[in-house]
Formats: sequence, C-alpha cells, structure tokens
Amino acid sequence: MKNILGRKVGMTSVFTAEGTYVPVTVIEAGPCTVVERRTKAEHGYDAVALGFGSVKRERLTRALAGHFKKQGVEPARFVREFRHDIDGVEAGATITVAEFAPGDRVDVIGVSKGHGFAGGIKRHNFSGGGASHGSMIHRQPASNGDTNAGRTVKGSRRPGHFGVDRTTHQNLEVVRADAERNLLLVRGPVPGPKNALVVIRKSVKAVKAAEGS
Repeated sequence: MKNILGRKVGMTSVFTAEGTYVPVTVIEAGPCTVVERRTKAEHGYDAVALGFGSVKRERLTRALAGHFKKQGVEPARFVREFRHDIDGVEAGATITVAEFAPGDRVDVIGVSKGHGFAGGIKRHNFSGGGASHGSMIHRQPASNGDTNAGRTVKGSRRPGHFGVDRTTHQNLEVVRADAERNLLLVRGPVPGPKNALVVIRKSVKAVKAAEGS
C-alpha cells in the first residue's frame, strides 16, 4: 500500500545513485496505523482510514474516543481515508515508508502557505503598470470590467486572500525511503509550511500510464 500520512520537515539536496545532485523535500512519513477498514457491503465503498500522530485522550471527543476504542487502536491526531491501492490491508496494520522505493511516483497533497490579503501582482502574477515617475499605477489591478454592470463579474482575478488552499503536486519522484528514521525524500516542492500535514498517495498519472501501456 503506497499511501501514507506525514509531516513536512523541510528541503535539502542529495546525490542519487546515478550521481545527480537533486533538490528534495524531506517528509517524516508514518508509521501510520490503519484505524478502520471500510467495505462496500457495510459502508457502500471500499477504503482504509490511516491515523498519524499521537494525541492525548482527554483532547478527544467522546465520539472519537469511542470510535478508536471500538476499532481497538490507539487514538491518532490526524485521520485520512484512502480508496485506492488498499488490497489486503486490514484494521490494526501499520504502514511505513518501507512500502516505497526509489523511483516510485507519488502525489503529495497539502494546504499551501498563507499570504494574507495580496494584490494582483503577487496573487495572479500580473505584470503591473509603468514604472516611470508619475505613472501612479505601479501595482494597481487596472480596469474591473464593464462599468454598466454595477458588479464584479464572477471569475475576475482581483486582489484578495492568497494561499491556504488544498494543493496537490502530482507525479513527484521518490528519491529515497529511510525506513529506520521514517523519512521519505521526494524530489521537488511539497505544499505547506514546515511541520504541516501532508498526504502521500500513489501517483494518478503513473497509474493511468501503466493502464495505457
């Protein structure tokens, strides 16, 4: 099962087996416990729920505490469901980075960094106005559209809240999987700040490519 939860540690660079120096994101992934196995007969769909991170029992609601107790597993701070690549996985099992190997392709999901209220140049990469003295429109967003409409048209790219969006980086390459330290080194960027929760799953593009071959 190549699905796991983790915590973004930061970025570094490492040498691959071929001697190439590549930038990687370090993720502390797992160990995760399968807190529940959902079946089509009982729940209407097949899935496994993975739990990651410890949490004090007094911080759980009675409903959550009862749920973990019923499943016979330790409480987890984060719980996420996966519906693909779950064959043979049952409740109580432990998922680690040992399931991954260098060269695997994964999708990494997280919540992007928050930038507060941002203008069009920062939020949408607008080019901006003239930079000469007296232009007065260096970073203004220019026209808002039809003045007779009396409103802002939906979909207009305007200044506003930037970041804190669920973001997926697809088809990233696993450079190294350190099972002893529960570390997963992924080539390329991963959304979110340091210590943010990330969801790692088998790449959708890799699955489609395998099915097409």
